[in-house]
Amino acid sequence: MNILIPKLKILKITCSCVLFLSLLMAGVANAQHSLNNGNQEEKIRSLISQMTLQEKVSLLHANSKFYVSGIKRLGIPEWALSDGPHGVRAEINRDDWAYSGWTTDSATCFPPGTALAATWNPELAFKQGLVLGEEARSRKKDVLLGPGINIIRSPLCGRNFEYLSEDPLLISRMAVAYIKALQSKDVAVSVKHWLANNQETHRDSINVYMSERALREIYLPGFKAAVTEGGAYTVMAAYNKFRGDWCSENEYLDRQILRKEFGFKGVLMTDWAAAHTTVKAALSGLDLEMGTDKKDYNEWYFADPLIKAVEEGKVPLSVVDEKVANVLRVMFKTKMFDEGSREKGKMNTPEHRKAAYNSAVEAAVLLQNKGNLLPIDFSKIKSVAVIGDNATRKHCSGGLSSEIKALYEITPLQAIEQKFGTQVKINFAQGYEKQSTFKEGSNGGQANSDHVDWKLIQEAVKVARESEVVIIFGGLNHDFDTESFDRQNMDLPYGQEVLIQEVAKANPNTVVVMVAGSPVKLAGIVNRVPAILWSWYGGMEAGNAVADVLSGKVNPSGKLPFTIPVTLDQSPAHALGNYPGKDLKVNYEEDVLVGYRWFDTKKIQPQFPFGYGLSYTGFTLDSFSTDKKSYGQGDTIHAKFVIKNTGGRYGAEVVQLYASDPGSSVLRPEKELKAFQKVFLQPGETKIVEMQVKVRDLAFYDETKKSWKVEAGEFVMQLGNSSRNISKTVKISVR
Repeated sequence: MNILIPKLKILKITCSCVLFLSLLMAGVANAQHSLNNGNQEEKIRSLISQMTLQEKVSLLHANSKFYVSGIKRLGIPEWALSDGPHGVRAEINRDDWAYSGWTTDSATCFPPGTALAATWNPELAFKQGLVLGEEARSRKKDVLLGPGINIIRSPLCGRNFEYLSEDPLLISRMAVAYIKALQSKDVAVSVKHWLANNQETHRDSINVYMSERALREIYLPGFKAAVTEGGAYTVMAAYNKFRGDWCSENEYLDRQILRKEFGFKGVLMTDWAAAHTTVKAALSGLDLEMGTDKKDYNEWYFADPLIKAVEEGKVPLSVVDEKVANVLRVMFKTKMFDEGSREKGKMNTPEHRKAAYNSAVEAAVLLQNKGNLLPIDFSKIKSVAVIGDNATRKHCSGGLSSEIKALYEITPLQAIEQKFGTQVKINFAQGYEKQSTFKEGSNGGQANSDHVDWKLIQEAVKVARESEVVIIFGGLNHDFDTESFDRQNMDLPYGQEVLIQEVAKANPNTVVVMVAGSPVKLAGIVNRVPAILWSWYGGMEAGNAVADVLSGKVNPSGKLPFTIPVTLDQSPAHALGNYPGKDLKVNYEEDVLVGYRWFDTKKIQPQFPFGYGLSYTGFTLDSFSTDKKSYGQGDTIHAKFVIKNTGGRYGAEVVQLYASDPGSSVLRPEKELKAFQKVFLQPGETKIVEMQVKVRDLAFYDETKKSWKVEAGEFVMQLGNSSRNISKTVKISVR
């Protein structure tokens, strides 16, 4: 479904009047903004001048798991934080990790990060941000910890499901929409994890090294967009080290880049227990310490030790004042000093549930559909076999910091029974069962998950033979996709590959639905079954969404936000032996060739490429052109094309615009994503679509000059619907 942000109605008046009024309104708005900011900064200075050193420091560290002290005598409220990349987490006890047992903290659970990115629809990210902001305020939260925007570098990273993509542009567009919407509800986001948290293995000790070019072109853009375009109020420092220094006390990252280059004036906080020192962290730009593993909060690095460091002259008082100002600034921006005008919030409304459904249904990626087995016309069949543990497993409550106490969660089997159970005989078989065990910080439980249960397989084969169509729900669960450790391999666990092969022998009309947030090995099944649908962790509406896609009520429009390799050793970090590192050090030797940049440049055929996804209808792209053939360095390229829905169903195509620089003086990726647009079309409908790319966005980072560089010469603009399916190209020159 196409979710559109409401448009304002504009009166028809003369161009000169429009220009005058626009300038006048812009002037008034800018003046008002400056006045408000001036007043706000004056209030901040006044509050700081009235504080004792002890009071100042009390604002810079937690006083419980998710709260920071207020100063009652000055009217400064306690600060309430909550986990919540895709839903507001249930209430935790103040001083331990046990749940508080509330009956009023069930929340709307959205599909997590990779699923959101798979929609390629920033409007859905915006809607999700609005819902999360409303529910956070309803729960009296001031900061929501998310979004997670680290690059998906390895298929094995345990937090891939929380993150968005392997591509910085897709990350940026989705994150900015999410952040703007959420913060419009008077809640601060905390963009995480700053920086290079691309693996969970040794996450609290690994030392990451990468070139300056890789940093600038791949790993920084999402964070830069989040701060400079999205206006993120807080940023969360990662656990790992970067070039020898912890991210929470990294002068280059925290002072030079975040503060000076990005102009960040908000709060830089630690991830939980990611603080290591007092003086160095204070001087490097850290503002807020959270989650340190000491029972006495006064012993934390930014508590009594910080007071002592100031008294001994090791940390200037002005540095403490700067941190307090950053905290107060976020409080003012989220209207914490004006509760009367602050968003009151609401929980679990029909609109919230609809938003969760829309995200889940647009995320589904149709990977394979030989013989057009999908969609299934349930009115024309008498029986269907539903097989697999993921047909009945709920996932919202897994993943550690992503755990959501969902208001409800519809499983695929529930949805199929509710929608089609009166007209079709539904034969269920377990097929496989969860053999793994979960222990935080250890992936040892995964080692026992490859047992093939032939008894369950035989039961599945029996129901497959008795049914006209088979739907197998396989993939992963949050014993694999989770914070705190990485997967051991890309294999499907629990003997699923054997199950799928045996069932497909018994009934060729077999659809496989993959529930997972990270790439899995599909080489053993792609030639055994005609249809594969990737449905992710679908949140509370998971079952309804996947049932509606399978039945054709909704046409799938999702696209892969990452590359699915044939084998793990195709993936760049693993091909070069740079995962998980050696002696607690990892070198990103693949440099800027991450994800599809590696596969396309090295001419390696993946299982399924970045940006890929099929539809139940067809689309054509024609008349691709640019407004000029030659551009200056400060110009904008206006690319235009015609798209047509050539099939018989309403649907959406994600058109992707890539750029190549074949004459570059440095190694550049074979192509890089520069723009995309999700276009919804009725059967037979045609639209003219324009995309814009600034010439400066064709630049690479010149390490010798420490600046961005667009070399004069020829560039190729490439239009397609995946990184491997380019249908039109146009050559341009840059002067």
